[in-house]
Amino acid sequence: MAGQITPIVMPKWGLSMREGTVNAWLVEEGATIGVGMPILDVETDKLASAVEAADAGLLRRRIAQAGDVLPVKALLGVMAPAEVSDAEIDAYVAAYVVPTAGEDEEEAGAVFQTVTVDGIGVRYARRGPEAGTPVLFIHGFGGDLDNWLFNIDAVAEHSPVIAFDLPGHGQSDAKLPGLSLGALAAFVAHFLDAINVRQAHIVGHSMGGAIGARLAGDAPDRVARLALISPAGFGAEINQGYIEGFANAQSRRELKPVLEQLFADPALVSRQMLDDMLKYKRMDGVEPLLADLGAALFKGGQQVARTVEALAAAGKPVLVLWGRDDRVIPSAHAANAPEGATVKILDGAGHMAMLEKAHEVNAAIKAHIGG
Repeated sequence: MAGQITPIVMPKWGLSMREGTVNAWLVEEGATIGVGMPILDVETDKLASAVEAADAGLLRRRIAQAGDVLPVKALLGVMAPAEVSDAEIDAYVAAYVVPTAGEDEEEAGAVFQTVTVDGIGVRYARRGPEAGTPVLFIHGFGGDLDNWLFNIDAVAEHSPVIAFDLPGHGQSDAKLPGLSLGALAAFVAHFLDAINVRQAHIVGHSMGGAIGARLAGDAPDRVARLALISPAGFGAEINQGYIEGFANAQSRRELKPVLEQLFADPALVSRQMLDDMLKYKRMDGVEPLLADLGAALFKGGQQVARTVEALAAAGKPVLVLWGRDDRVIPSAHAANAPEGATVKILDGAGHMAMLEKAHEVNAAIKAHIGG
């Protein structure tokens, strides 16, 4: 009955994950598991999160224990119907071998590439099949492509995916094409030209959502569909304390309460997250760049640019996702979405809904793109 045994394995989150640490199981042996159900907590060097079941079944065996550090695809647990004997499960566990990455997977692991656009070096990555309209992920203010840790591979199961670091962010050059939303949107169009992509679906978060919406308004032929997560540009209010606090924080002690505002669950702000963010902020030219960009786009605690009218005029299918507990941009702004847009408010999520509610966000994006 080995065919009836379903393994639960260490997931691969993001582009560079190689291993994870098991923190705790969330379900007991004998529990009936549903698809998308959180079953155990795992921590990577980027973020701790729950592993959600990819399959339904009866949890027969918990293999991994709290504290175990295991590679991607290592066996964490086993699901099987009640009629499968313990001896058969023992044999399955004993015979299980962690799959080794094939040549194509090794190449996919070294996904980071660099291209020069308008004199600015840009880090980007591609995943998924070659055929089809690509999905372009655009992160927000102060973020990078790792903000899509739990989303890239899920969407890449069915669609080509491109994720990149905006100018002045992540590992792209600490230079900006300009301080306006229009300049940033034009840069994205030039980036697509540089990597030979004529049209893309846009998935944008926060400032990245505003950039994607502006791109759709300025160059509608470059955009197929848009999925916007807590997008800027839908209203006036923004948490200026967050914008200024992020730009000015010099230490873990100063940065931690700022980053906690991004999540409904502040415990998601790990020491590694703080260290990574401080390392980025200490790069030459980054802090004044962030201060200038924040002052230009979010002057005096108000969002300078509006995108709803241009988005409506573009006539593209739009999905808007918003964490109900967003403390950076109010979820009430979702009511300003253009007529005909699909709007979903996600309970238990803050500004980073794509991390806190990855399963729901991924399902919504895939359904929207497939629509």
